[in-house]
Amino acid sequence: MKTSRPIDSGVRIGHVHLKVSDLERALDFYCGVLGFVLVQRYGKQAAFVSAGGYHHHLGLNTWESLGGSPPMPGTTGLYHAAILYPTRRSLADALRRLVEADWPLDGASDHGVSEALYLRDPDQNGLELYRDRPEAEWPRTPTGELAMVTQALDLRGLLSEPQ
Repeated sequence: MKTSRPIDSGVRIGHVHLKVSDLERALDFYCGVLGFVLVQRYGKQAAFVSAGGYHHHLGLNTWESLGGSPPMPGTTGLYHAAILYPTRRSLADALRRLVEADWPLDGASDHGVSEALYLRDPDQNGLELYRDRPEAEWPRTPTGELAMVTQALDLRGLLSEPQ
């Protein structure tokens, strides 16, 4: 592989656009359960949702997927989309919303650098809801390299965060 100069450090992932089989069901989950706000709709085929007034963090559409089924295991595609929460308190709120909706988790991990909840949306798209720890708290090796881990996340501890 050719070594190239690094990408600009200010580059961010702006939004994720998901193919869904049922737009209303997807909106019920992303807006009703997770709390995103509907910003714009294109009839019955597409919708854009956001947090905090951004033009959109997630696009949802049925252009090629109306009534469709999830990809079969063993195929390529998106593993998961990660939604970054600004604080531990806000991640705890996300967990409470999932518990109230009786939404199942696939897993919950403490990675040292972050705390993460893993789940699937109604169309079986993988989601990671997470918060980053401050960089000063990231685990490092004696030589200063990043030392991420995968340990069980203390869900009870997370739920004990103030509301």
